[in-house]
Amino acid sequence: MECIIGIKFNDFVLIAADMTNAHSIIVMKTDENKLYQLSNNIVMAISGEKGDTTQFAEYIAKNIQLYKMRNGYELSPTAAANFTRRNLAEALRSRNAYHVNLMLAGHDKQEGPQLYFMDYLASLANVKYAAHGYGGFFSLSIIDRYYLPNLTREAGYELMKKCVKEVHERLIVNLPNFKVQMIDENGIHTLPDITAKALAAV
Repeated sequence: MECIIGIKFNDFVLIAADMTNAHSIIVMKTDENKLYQLSNNIVMAISGEKGDTTQFAEYIAKNIQLYKMRNGYELSPTAAANFTRRNLAEALRSRNAYHVNLMLAGHDKQEGPQLYFMDYLASLANVKYAAHGYGGFFSLSIIDRYYLPNLTREAGYELMKKCVKEVHERLIVNLPNFKVQMIDENGIHTLPDITAKALAAV
């Protein structure tokens, strides 16, 4: 029932994840952060089984930091995505498979913005935009209609708000709050949360 949305533009990437933590039919909290910073220019959004998401995201983040300490430079978004995919694939073929879906967004000095889509079967795709969860059924149609690769940061954030608003209106599950981050050549920037209360006030 979770939702992750990622959109890549010419100069930056936007990634958003709902902040709801639910157990069965009970909402435990609505302020959980599902965005993990892997390096100074890479963010991972992850959803799935609660124990798996925390353990896998922290394992990947710490190993990427270890690589930087050993080698003196950070992995590129492409290298980080392939490292993550390899670990997911190896776990899938063992008794300790991770049931997680994720997106990895980053910015590379040579290749520019990058957005990678990955699922629990360890498939990997470099995409312009993508979504995980039931909310993706509604948000992808909005992106198809309004997406342009040369949108400004303000217009890109408005597009993300349109997606979240559609999820609020169309999805029967309550996902009131979304955390949003932007990654560009200057690093990672946390944007204002998109909440049902804020959207209703507009």
